[in-house]
Amino acid sequence: MMIRQRCPAGPDRELDGLLDELAADVPGGPLAVGDPRIADFLVGFGRTLLEPALVRRHPELAPLGFFLRRAELDAQLARIAEPDVAGARLMRFPRGLVFHIPPANVDTIFVYAWALAALTGNRNVVRVSPRSGAAAELVLDRLGAALADAHPAVAATQKMITYDRDDRATAALSARCDLRVVWGGDHSVDAVRRAPLAPAARDLTFPDRASYAVVSAEGWLRAAPDERDRAVADLYNDSYWFDQAACASPRALYVVGTDADAAETRADLFARLEALLAARGEPLDPAMAVHKRVAAYGEAAVGRAARLDFRAGDTLAVLDLADPLDTPRGWLGAGAFPAATLASLADLAPMLGRRDQTLTHFGFAADELAAFATAVAGRGIDRIVPFGSALSFAPVWDGYDLPREFTRLTTVGRPAQARR
Repeated sequence: MMIRQRCPAGPDRELDGLLDELAADVPGGPLAVGDPRIADFLVGFGRTLLEPALVRRHPELAPLGFFLRRAELDAQLARIAEPDVAGARLMRFPRGLVFHIPPANVDTIFVYAWALAALTGNRNVVRVSPRSGAAAELVLDRLGAALADAHPAVAATQKMITYDRDDRATAALSARCDLRVVWGGDHSVDAVRRAPLAPAARDLTFPDRASYAVVSAEGWLRAAPDERDRAVADLYNDSYWFDQAACASPRALYVVGTDADAAETRADLFARLEALLAARGEPLDPAMAVHKRVAAYGEAAVGRAARLDFRAGDTLAVLDLADPLDTPRGWLGAGAFPAATLASLADLAPMLGRRDQTLTHFGFAADELAAFATAVAGRGIDRIVPFGSALSFAPVWDGYDLPREFTRLTTVGRPAQARR
């Protein structure tokens, strides 16, 4: 089976040969958790992503560059250090070979998970989709350039490859890995799971999820105009980056408060968002416009949307929900916002389940958010973050503590004290 080798860049090659190379002795000795050879490489690579010209073209790369700073990597390693327990020493080691299958619709997500798996000393092979966009290509270019100054152990243990949908290739990689990390829709996850793992290996899956935005009407009306403008800019970043297709991007917006306050809040929020879209002047892809229209009218046809409002040259679509707790979970297109009013934040809790991931918020007090999390009781919602933070990757994602998932523990008992 032939694969395209993306990083380290090279000619197409046999997959078996690449897997044998990953299983060979590592130059300079085996990798360890926090291995300085890998950490130095990640820091140098991250620095290249913060070049001003690059950030202007691809602003989503700036958070990735900050994520790879030395201080942040050291903080993650310190966080997973294990204290001694019950008279035994706990030692943390890499899990082994990690096979990553990231989504094509979010160009940079694979870098975060791969970086944490590499930092914790794993050998990694990442299948980069042939449908990945410009940001992914830039990342691969910068990774390749950073390898020039890296220890040979990096190129020997970290592989980025591309192949078309090929069950044989996926099966071969699955059979040899110790952990398989799968991002994508439910159907994609199910398809990958048909390839068996070794008995001691396991899956870490990130299937279809839905996310929401909530606004306190009282908090919004109390906020100064410049605070509202910043909130709308943050909502724009949460929603329009990656065409609102990221699982963490809000798929519906709820205003919490009295009917009168909620109506005023909603009118002001969407008017400010419409003005921001007009000022940015970004053209709407015709295919996206058609998709959004078809999806919105489809929701109206089944009675889920009671009213449709297309604004700002169709870059914004607001769908009034007939039932606030019956919202579309699927993707309607970039800039589509099913919207409703709730009397209290707790009213949202009955709707939520395991498919629901992120709740972005504005105007709520910390104790209100904690009470809401208690009401949901773990049935759904893994992240409750402010506007503007939906797409900020964190090492704890979808309820998984990734640095811990990428490692395993060995218990070393101390010798018993000699009896007197």
